[in-house]
Amino acid sequence: MHNYGIREATAADLDGARVVMLDAVYRDFGTGYVPRWHADIIDPEAFYLVPPRHTLLVAVDERDGTVAATAALDARGPAHPPNPRWLAERYPSGETAQLRRVYVRPEHRRRRLARQLVQDLLEFARADGGYRHVYLHTYPHSPGAMGLWQALGKVVLDEREEAPGGGSDVVHFEIPVV
Repeated sequence: MHNYGIREATAADLDGARVVMLDAVYRDFGTGYVPRWHADIIDPEAFYLVPPRHTLLVAVDERDGTVAATAALDARGPAHPPNPRWLAERYPSGETAQLRRVYVRPEHRRRRLARQLVQDLLEFARADGGYRHVYLHTYPHSPGAMGLWQALGKVVLDEREEAPGGGSDVVHFEIPVV
């Protein structure tokens, strides 16, 4: 039985968090590191620890102190482009808590870590008081992602339906703030 400590990341957690995130973009997404998409992974301190309305949470395996999972929140809404203009307008920066980097190492999956991390991010967003929306995007092929997000929120755009066979496979969700 594993026990995990879930907490806001500190500088000491960043190397372990970076490993979890980079493993996910290479293994689960197959994209590898893409600077314009993944700058926050390389410098999580600047993106998540320094800005007061942002946070990075980690789940730490108490047996050996390794980071088993990550989850982040920031105040940046989806950008246009690449997203549709209406989506960027619906979820403006400053009013939107965007969930990012909700990743669990394969050997720690199926233990409700992602769900707990997301619940803690939602509490952070509520405590902030300035977020009107909680938004995220995901990829259907990401292990466990669709089931988690469908249980917690609603689909606002499924790009697979917008351009079948040739479009993106990104699915956009909104989760209630309250």
